[in-house]
Amino acid sequence: MNYFNYFTEIEERFQQRRGSLLMLSTLDWALIETWREAGIPLEAVLCGIDAAFDKHDAQAQRGTRRPRKVNGLAWCAQAVLEAVEQSRDAAIGSAPSQPAESRESGFEEDRIARYLERNAALLAAAADLPSPANTAASEAASRLRELAATYPLLSSRNNAEGSASPSNLEPAPLNLEALDRTLTVLEEKLFAALLTAAPEDQLVSLREQAARELAPYRGKMQSVQIKQVQQQFLQKRLLEAYSLPRLSLFYMPHEDQV
Repeated sequence: MNYFNYFTEIEERFQQRRGSLLMLSTLDWALIETWREAGIPLEAVLCGIDAAFDKHDAQAQRGTRRPRKVNGLAWCAQAVLEAVEQSRDAAIGSAPSQPAESRESGFEEDRIARYLERNAALLAAAADLPSPANTAASEAASRLRELAATYPLLSSRNNAEGSASPSNLEPAPLNLEALDRTLTVLEEKLFAALLTAAPEDQLVSLREQAARELAPYRGKMQSVQIKQVQQQFLQKRLLEAYSLPRLSLFYMPHEDQV
């Protein structure tokens, strides 16, 4: 899975079908993250968005009143879940999917190392972090630097092995899934520390905001999905409050921005 494309293609398809460049909200970003973490294929999300808007457009043509404008991605949530079920049914008896290694691209070792180093610097430079969040940020920064330092070693080892074994010229592929699991754990530990240190009134305010934004879409989302989106919303806002970066490879920008 190409992490960056998963995010941007969903945004672009929603904007295209809506017919305007509406900026996605924090709630929308959180919903996309829950889909990615649940392993929902990009194709299923795009099909769900199309199905939701096709239904909306058909109703608009039959109705006499002007239809309400779609103002959030959560409006498509139920259609996305239906598209997932349809894709699973269609996959029964189909050929094995393409190996993950051949789908992953654009994650060169030097890019990943720079991304890890940049996030380590941001964590180390974060000011006014309450305890125990300051300890968690310091430990995460140290761990990111350790991970970044392994990539030149991997390159050297792969080059040496390639020279010693002419029959195997391809370097050993990076285990991106394992790396991203590690980064996700670091981020979860940091979030847990922020959650512990955050004042009660701040958490109450954020949860109330999430509830207000989710209210129009509760009928279109399952309870488990609502809970996941609320958690993602809270996590995103707490990290933003202290200018802390997201750590997953999902957030690694284009090469010219790293």
